[in-house]
Amino acid sequence: MARGHSGQLDQDDAGFKNADIQLTEQQLLTNVQQVQRHQNIPQSSGLKDFKDAQGKPVKYFSGSELNFDVEMETGTGKTYCFVKSIFELNKQYGWSKFIIVVPSIAIREGVHKSLEITAEHFLEDYGKRARFFIYNSKQLHQLESFSSDGGINVMVINVQAFNARGKDARRIYEELDDFQSRRPIDVIKANRPIMIMDEPQKMEGKNTLESLAEFNPLFILRYSATHRVERNKVFRLDAVDAYNQKLVKKISVRGITTKGLAGTNAYLYLENIEISPSKPPVARIEFEQKLKSGSIKRIVRKLGKGDNLYDLSDGLEQYKDNFVISDINAVTDTVSFLNGVELTVGDAVGDVNESAMRRMQIREAVKAHFDKEIRLFDKGIKVLSLFFIDEVAKYRDYDQPDEKGEYARIFEEEYQALLNEYMPTEGKYREYLRRIDTAQTHNGYFSIDKKSKRLIDPKYKTRGDDAGLANDENAVAAYDLILKDKERLLSFDEPTRFIFSHSALREGWDNPNVFVICTLKHSDNTISRRQEVGRGLRLAVNQDGERIDHPSIVHDINRLTVVASESYKDFVGALQKDISASLSARPKVADEKFFTGKVLTTSEGDIEVTSEMAKQLYRYLLKNDYTDDKDRISEAYHQAKRDEQLSPLPDTLQPYAEQIFKLVDSVYSDAQLPEIEDDRKAKRNQLNANFDKKEFQELWARINHKAIFNVEFDSSELVKKAIPVLDEKLRVEKLHFNIVRGEQLDQVDAEQLKSGQSFKVQESESPDYHSSVQSGVKYDLLGKVSELTKLKRSTVAEILRGIGSHVFEQFKNNPEDFIAKAAMLINEQKATMVIEHLAYDTIEDKFDSSIFDANSSQDFSNAGDKLKRHIYDYVVTDSKTERKFVEELDTQAEVSVYAKLPNGFFIPTPLGNYNPDWAIAFQEGAVKHVYFVAETKGSMQSLQLKGAEQAKIDCAKKFFATVNEKFADKKVKYSVVDSYDNLKTLIH
Repeated sequence: MARGHSGQLDQDDAGFKNADIQLTEQQLLTNVQQVQRHQNIPQSSGLKDFKDAQGKPVKYFSGSELNFDVEMETGTGKTYCFVKSIFELNKQYGWSKFIIVVPSIAIREGVHKSLEITAEHFLEDYGKRARFFIYNSKQLHQLESFSSDGGINVMVINVQAFNARGKDARRIYEELDDFQSRRPIDVIKANRPIMIMDEPQKMEGKNTLESLAEFNPLFILRYSATHRVERNKVFRLDAVDAYNQKLVKKISVRGITTKGLAGTNAYLYLENIEISPSKPPVARIEFEQKLKSGSIKRIVRKLGKGDNLYDLSDGLEQYKDNFVISDINAVTDTVSFLNGVELTVGDAVGDVNESAMRRMQIREAVKAHFDKEIRLFDKGIKVLSLFFIDEVAKYRDYDQPDEKGEYARIFEEEYQALLNEYMPTEGKYREYLRRIDTAQTHNGYFSIDKKSKRLIDPKYKTRGDDAGLANDENAVAAYDLILKDKERLLSFDEPTRFIFSHSALREGWDNPNVFVICTLKHSDNTISRRQEVGRGLRLAVNQDGERIDHPSIVHDINRLTVVASESYKDFVGALQKDISASLSARPKVADEKFFTGKVLTTSEGDIEVTSEMAKQLYRYLLKNDYTDDKDRISEAYHQAKRDEQLSPLPDTLQPYAEQIFKLVDSVYSDAQLPEIEDDRKAKRNQLNANFDKKEFQELWARINHKAIFNVEFDSSELVKKAIPVLDEKLRVEKLHFNIVRGEQLDQVDAEQLKSGQSFKVQESESPDYHSSVQSGVKYDLLGKVSELTKLKRSTVAEILRGIGSHVFEQFKNNPEDFIAKAAMLINEQKATMVIEHLAYDTIEDKFDSSIFDANSSQDFSNAGDKLKRHIYDYVVTDSKTERKFVEELDTQAEVSVYAKLPNGFFIPTPLGNYNPDWAIAFQEGAVKHVYFVAETKGSMQSLQLKGAEQAKIDCAKKFFATVNEKFADKKVKYSVVDSYDNLKTLIH
């Protein structure tokens, strides 16, 4: 490369630099706004109009003329997405130079590891590898290759490498003899790299932002769950989206409530309540007991109604005042004593010092671990539990002969006691537990002193964005070990299941199989509750490395338990406050102004919400009390939605019902916050005698068939159906851009600033734009439509040949829109034909009856009364419709036995697996159809199932028709019902 007079590179001589963007600023803004409109996220008023979380304008410091925000919740695969984006940008536009900027060493090492382990995957998808390296000012040959290599090149750099005062950090700006008298920064900037910032909110300092400009990036992509400044947000996947789409684990909490009791110093800790189909409930209580030596020890026992703590404690005075159990209530999770004292699960009273609290937490964490492990072992899923502590000596005490700290000792004592309780009498899980030594099943990951090689407390900042995080050299060794051991820890061959680590190293932990997190440290402000749970949100993988993400079972298996040192209520309140604060960009007001101009994406094309439609929708919400006095979405709306009892929309809005309710759901309300369960309330719901009844076993034998489906249809039939549909419905928007002139309003509120409505339009025009802005890109029309429809190129060619010339002419106006809409319309016709030509074949393989035990631990607060005819004593329902249905089923004499079918039972369909709701066996001779499988829906009158939902039900009908062919009598009837009355009309 040629050099200039002062050692600076001539940028024009950078042979493999990224090509410049040819679009004007106005064209780019129009494209950005179109992307934003389709996702109903606030539109940018200008590419450099940045706002803070409160919607106030921010002075322009960014490092690049072009910035785009991507909001993705922790644990949803942010790193994978930006690595895939690198390959896509290279494939679509030929760009090949990328820099990933990260705020810490932990994240840097994690990104580098991700690039390593996904290399083969992306090679399969794109046919090429990316060359990647971590920037090191002493290994500048890597930078030379970055510049001179024509393939995809990725440099990973942490912000301290160019924005710190140290000697190494300054080298990037200095002319170096060992680098041909060039400045490393000049070599980088000559390539016009695309910059990807991971966690940019931690790199918002003025000096940092100005330093980014030195890299001369083509544009910056900013990936974060919590953007502090908004710069043209083009994608949003926040905490609510991630939870609703089941992309992260469900969270449950085991809290501890410490409280005093008037007039007594009695020590009591109510751990949980256990139930059994054949015995009364028992309470697991820790209390104090006097030993023969006279000393006092705390013990845990399962106690029943009538047990007297005074006797059980061997006469301790503190329990003398009528501490006799009078009631154990499994629904309210309470234990009452004759003296009037009432404890709720998680309550601890009496002398609860810090040491006692830590023991309780460790015991609860070990219990939660065993509860999960006993269920997941047979599924090939290794369960890991993570303890965060704030002092190495609590785990590794070098002054002790065995070097065990206080927490290590407590852990081993509690683990050993619980191991004996959970040890099965036989089977592979018993063999697994027996071969693991207690001392080997826990391990510590801490900073390592370079000289002594001992574990030490890391140095960390107490203020700023990196508060509480370790970034010193000693921490690097810990991060290396954590990342190196990440995959090994997922194997059953590795005995480590319980991990102790310093809270300052938390960013190094993103192991997907962390199912339990326990923070054994003083509460402070350096770690929010959201950060605390963030390390365990990723979906788990099995022994084959397969992610457990099937929608029907994802939250049955992926449940993170957080063991807190405060009450469930306090922890959840703080966590939800954190989550709510992170959703500041969501609109909160559902008024006409918000709805007007929004885009509804339908199979017919995009529909813009007119002011008249917005007025109708606003009135609909108001009339049904779905909004409150401040136009915020009310709890009544969410309850009606859960119960499938939403009032019908006005006739003019009804065709877009699915899209309109999705738009309403985009308006934030507290009811949308992820449901955080009380893990202590989860009780084992064991099968009762009804499961073994002849009627249920015969019904189960009929429906318990795994099946495969096949679809055979002639492609010529699809061609015939698709051509007239494309002729009628394929309408492509011409590429155009609007020039809008306006001025800021005299008075502006925060909501207007946030939504980009602080300017009043004075004048606008849409000049004709005759040449395509994509004219330099060649489109493989047949290949792209073929890829999107999974059809042969010849079939696609036949369809496109058959459509009218005036329809095909639209391709040149807007190729991308033509391809997307043509593929969508063809897929709709294909889906219709798939259902028409679907056939099932049952196979020898059957569902194991163990699926009825797969999700047997449930919170009974929504379970209602004990049941007589169900296969469990209690059933947890999801809606009022289901609850009413259960109450009616359980009181009908003609019903012999019924079951809410577990998620593990499903029918495969081309649209994904389908899980019916209920299996019901009636008394012989009482009804026409003895065996019935039912799907419950909110209202038959206003029943408007989504296309995919209706299609799955149509598939289920075909499945049961196939099953019934095997049986001459007592066939299984399947239908959708909304009540028992509705069911009766079908069985008599």
